[in-house]
Amino acid sequence: MKAIASTTYGGPDVLRELDLPTPEAGPGEVRIRVHAAAVNPTDALLRGGAYAARTTDVPPPYVPGMDAAGVIDQLGPGADGRLSVGQRVVALVVPTGPRGAYAEQIVVPAESVVPAPAGTDHAEASTLLMNAATARLALDTLALPKGATVAVTGAAGAVGGYAVELAKADGLTVVADAAPHDRDLVRGFGADHVVDPGADVAARVRELAPDGVPGLVDGSDQREEAVPAVADGGALVALRGWQGPAGRGVTVTPVFVASVRGDTALLDTLRLQAEEGVLSLRVAKVLPASDAAEAHRLLEAGGLRGRLVLDFS
Repeated sequence: MKAIASTTYGGPDVLRELDLPTPEAGPGEVRIRVHAAAVNPTDALLRGGAYAARTTDVPPPYVPGMDAAGVIDQLGPGADGRLSVGQRVVALVVPTGPRGAYAEQIVVPAESVVPAPAGTDHAEASTLLMNAATARLALDTLALPKGATVAVTGAAGAVGGYAVELAKADGLTVVADAAPHDRDLVRGFGADHVVDPGADVAARVRELAPDGVPGLVDGSDQREEAVPAVADGGALVALRGWQGPAGRGVTVTPVFVASVRGDTALLDTLRLQAEEGVLSLRVAKVLPASDAAEAHRLLEAGGLRGRLVLDFS
């Protein structure tokens, strides 16, 4: 089968089209014929070796990708009775060695697979799970009561946009950042207040909430710059592993989407929210899988609104 992989760590050009053995579904697993795989920042980190210390016992090739959409073509023994061969699905994939989503066929635990949102194509469906699950995990970690205020940095991005939409669905008041050309987009997600992004974002949040906000989702990875926006004793959720310190009793909690890869109920709720229009599926551009290196170059250039998607059809 065709896969996009690397045998070493490095820049986008280490990605190559390889012919790898077709995997077989084991107990509790399903095999998916992948038609689309979203390209996420985590994929670039994996390609560059940021997680090399976690995979010292995993030989190459390394197949990136955490978001796949396609059709089930094999059920392993004891696989979840929810799923069937021929069913259109999406999967949250944790790449370990050759098990990333950038491949024509992947094997994943059945618990990480849910039906594709009705009314979506493969490219749209592939943009859902990783980013929406990260946003859901961030908000669940903050555990703010209905009516409370949450701040979201990087609100025009994939995780940030989902965080705004889910926060509004939770009944929270949202203060989000956005550049002038992204303000209408972020307001469309439901943000109640929009402030300018950048190094002074905390001061701008404080203009709206003088005592600070009880919770903040740091979608732009601003870390120390974002902390002053949080009230004394409040909480900040970090998406790239930062743990503080923050001072003033502010709790900093890094979240990792792999921790919910087996939470089928959470993943299926996100699927339903996409069907209901609570979550917006945004595709920036679809490229042939063979153009994965170019997709990574576009990703690292920044400025995308929505996700790049690799087509494996």
